[in-house]
Amino acid sequence: MDLTQGTNRYKEGRAKKMMLWFGIVSMVMMFAGLTSAYVVSKNRPDWISDLAMPQSFYWSTIVIFFSSISLIIAERAVKRNNRSVATSGLLGTLGLSFLFIYLQFETFNQLISSGYYFTGSESNVTTSFIYVVVLAHLAHLAGGIVVLLVLIYNHFKQRYYAGHTLGLELGTIYWHFVDVLWIYLFLFLYFFR
Repeated sequence: MDLTQGTNRYKEGRAKKMMLWFGIVSMVMMFAGLTSAYVVSKNRPDWISDLAMPQSFYWSTIVIFFSSISLIIAERAVKRNNRSVATSGLLGTLGLSFLFIYLQFETFNQLISSGYYFTGSESNVTTSFIYVVVLAHLAHLAGGIVVLLVLIYNHFKQRYYAGHTLGLELGTIYWHFVDVLWIYLFLFLYFFR
């Protein structure tokens, strides 16, 4: 297939998707570096191997999974021109994202109440890694919330409809990446203690 073929709109869409994937690959590399450093640090004598995962970690994983489901529902509804279901899916995803953030900060509270701090004399390398990984993910999630707000704005301006969903597709790709990234991080932190 000749990559120069197709309409300008098709070529522009393909280029935007490729740029998004380049960004996602760079984020994957960043988190691969963080998790690699975590694995290497496990050999330290001060490593805490029996750290119990806070309950909010489990709940936040369930919440972020359902946020992807609600965004899939919204995207499919837009492609079927079902605006009310699309609105519910987009707003539901936004609500679940705020619930996820709340649960992440609840995780910090649970760690602190257990005596595990991010920095200072009462911190250690194990919990510092957990804080850094969660905070780095929250930073990417904040970008995802901005994307969701743009999607919701454009949806209410009726810019997405069957055959014209490029922005929505780009936003959902990023959102699903952030969700899959969290599930990976959760499983990583759970199994590599």
